[in-house]
Amino acid sequence: MRFKIITSTGLVIIWLLSSFTGNHQPRVLSFDDFEPHLHFSNDTTYVVNFWASWCTPCVKELPAFEKLGQEYKNEKVKVLLVSLDFPKQIDSRLIPFIEKNEIGSEVLVLNDPDANKWIDRVDATWSGSIPATLIYNSESRLFREGVYSYDELKEIVEQKLN
Repeated sequence: MRFKIITSTGLVIIWLLSSFTGNHQPRVLSFDDFEPHLHFSNDTTYVVNFWASWCTPCVKELPAFEKLGQEYKNEKVKVLLVSLDFPKQIDSRLIPFIEKNEIGSEVLVLNDPDANKWIDRVDATWSGSIPATLIYNSESRLFREGVYSYDELKEIVEQKLN
């Protein structure tokens, strides 16, 4: 019995430590592996933001996405931050950026250098500039280049939820 208590306590401690330390490693995906994230057809509204840590307007709007994700964490809303940072800079630049800015949303790194091949597959109107955001659910899609404010994001999400 004593062993089970110690083991259970140890597992809780390991879980708590891992949730504070190892949780910032983003997944690196090719576009083909990432593309299903653009077409889920369930009852969730997805907010997919394309950004990079070296993009000043992108960094400026990230707190709005984080606030949105926190405010709607108990709703059927999912914020996904798709980093276009260079994969070779994940450890040296991206992960420290995520940790410093306490990014809690899921971060994926899109590792597919042939952007001309996949930009139109995200949205036919996308010029390729960032930040760019796709907000969609099973009923509608909205794509926009440029910076969003929190209020703009919230208004769109509220419309999609109602």
